[in-house]
Amino acid sequence: MTEPRKILVTSALPYANGSIHLGHMVEYIQTDIWVRFQKMRGNQAIYVCADDAHGSAIMLRAEKEGISSEQLIDNVRAEHTTDFADFLVDFDNYYSTHSEENRVLSGSIYTKLREAGHIGTRPVTQYFDPEKQMFLADRFIKGTCPKCGAEDQYGDNCESCGATYSPTELKNPKSAISGATPVLKESLHYFFKLPNFDAMLKQWTRSGALQESVANKIAEWLDAGLQEWDISRDAPYFGFEIPDAPGKYFYVWLDAPIGYMASFQNLCARRPELDFDAYWNKNSTAELYHFIGKDIVNFHALFWPAMLEGAGYRKPTALNVHGYLTVNGQKMSKSRGTFIKARTYLDHLSPEYLRYYYAAKLGRGVDDLDLNLEDFVQKVNSDLVGKVVNIASRCAGFIHKGNAGKLVADNAAPELFADFKAAAPSVADAFENRDFARAMREIMALADRANAWIADKAPWALAKQEGKQAEVQAVCAAGVNLFRQLVIFLKPVLPSLAAAAEGFLNVAPLTWADHETLLADHQLNPFNPLMTRIEPAKIDAMIAASKEDLAAQNTAPAVQGNGELTKEPLAAEIAFDTFAAVDLRIALIEKAEFVEGADKLLRLTLDIGDAKRNVFSGIKSAYPDPSKLEGRLTLYVANLAARKMKFGVSEGMVLAAGPGGEEIYLLSPDSGAKPGQRVK
Repeated sequence: MTEPRKILVTSALPYANGSIHLGHMVEYIQTDIWVRFQKMRGNQAIYVCADDAHGSAIMLRAEKEGISSEQLIDNVRAEHTTDFADFLVDFDNYYSTHSEENRVLSGSIYTKLREAGHIGTRPVTQYFDPEKQMFLADRFIKGTCPKCGAEDQYGDNCESCGATYSPTELKNPKSAISGATPVLKESLHYFFKLPNFDAMLKQWTRSGALQESVANKIAEWLDAGLQEWDISRDAPYFGFEIPDAPGKYFYVWLDAPIGYMASFQNLCARRPELDFDAYWNKNSTAELYHFIGKDIVNFHALFWPAMLEGAGYRKPTALNVHGYLTVNGQKMSKSRGTFIKARTYLDHLSPEYLRYYYAAKLGRGVDDLDLNLEDFVQKVNSDLVGKVVNIASRCAGFIHKGNAGKLVADNAAPELFADFKAAAPSVADAFENRDFARAMREIMALADRANAWIADKAPWALAKQEGKQAEVQAVCAAGVNLFRQLVIFLKPVLPSLAAAAEGFLNVAPLTWADHETLLADHQLNPFNPLMTRIEPAKIDAMIAASKEDLAAQNTAPAVQGNGELTKEPLAAEIAFDTFAAVDLRIALIEKAEFVEGADKLLRLTLDIGDAKRNVFSGIKSAYPDPSKLEGRLTLYVANLAARKMKFGVSEGMVLAAGPGGEEIYLLSPDSGAKPGQRVK
């Protein structure tokens, strides 16, 4: 008998700064399916994860909410754990990187790297916010692109022209936190000497630990030459202080992957049969798998194995990298209601619908996965309800009515059972190699065969014939056994359905090996519906609720003086008389054109009935062909004081709504409105 494998599995750590959404769930569902499969096979598979709880973003959000960083991460962790549990993601341990275990391990690994000569220091000049008294990460600096002149760009790359640059090259820099003009200031930083591990990484990344396309991408970075990695941040910073370096903190990405080790160590303290060193020492025979998204490959395929190697630990057996989630063929969108939080989904639909759909789409590659909502409804209803559950519901009634719920021993479909049993190794191979899409195709092909066989035998017709009751019982017993085989194969994907089926079948929790046996002379329990069809109205309600989620956030679209949409906290209440003083008019857009040298502005010539107005509006990203706006009516704030801008004078403001980018929508009146009419 083969010795059970020892397998430690992790998913990437969700950041403790926001809610889980359906894009996140691709990874956790994928990992959970694989771990459940391994456990069904009798292997010792341990699944650990944690909230990634450090960094400036968490510190700043906590400050904004008026709570401590510790309170924020506790609140978010409670939300995350509830969402994961309700999606049937069964962690052996879900922890936090802000833990004593992680503090000790991070300090120990750093010290080992330093003693081995893999840590260096040198002064770094970077922007400093004089109001907040803190150094600014690239994403907290905005200014004018030094390449194309686009305004309001981040400190490391331009979203307009795609250029990359140093934050110090940015023109007219501003702190995105306080709005203050940052100053350049020098600070001593600590660096991990990643180039020391060039030879090891070239060998390891081609060892089979990575999917081929991922290994090819890593090879490009390796061929270009590795750079030392800045692992320190200056106070104030929410994280762990670097040993022997007061006021210096580990950059969040140093201690985040060590959080995998810390979560497992925390579990070991509660489960004496687990030995931390047996999984993590240099000569470990246990297997270690990380499931991650393609956006964090460099951290897991370069920095992380190098850290482990330098500190004397084992490296991962393999990384499993997946792509992004799209919905209806497009990026998730808050305005379209397709940026769906895990909780919003759970408020409307069963988690197992999504678990199955993701499984049916997930192959071994890193391609993006599309959640096509129309296909989602059709596939779940057809495969799970129409094929799998249908077998049990067709047969159970005849068994209970004709034989008091007891399965007869007669095997009426020996060849079909032999084929189901023969298919098990291929299905298992697909699960093992994380090609869930192939596994689902093969399982549903078996379900089709079972349904076709039952339809051919037609027990409902036999039941009406004299002397055919024994045949009816034999056919339906075979049908229930075929259903049981399918449930075994689907159990890693559909644990709740499997548990309900086990209750109906009156059996102990099914293992993978149970596919080799049949139930005979066996008493069933009463049959209750195992799964209901998805009603399209529930999809519509979920989409509507996702739009409401956006509206419920403590932010609202606000229009700046140049018409650029931003997100600002809801303003204080104003009196009705104050609002009534705003002179809203219907305006006809006579002409719309680009503004030379402006990245986000369009120049609009408006007809407001008795006058013309010139307005600059920051809506270029949503209207790349401004001529399409010409002839359209919109709402115009007529009594807003004129504003002198770099490109001319803007006389008032047009109104728009939306989250920004391509999703900005000019507000338009109903048909029949005339230019110059006042809106009341």
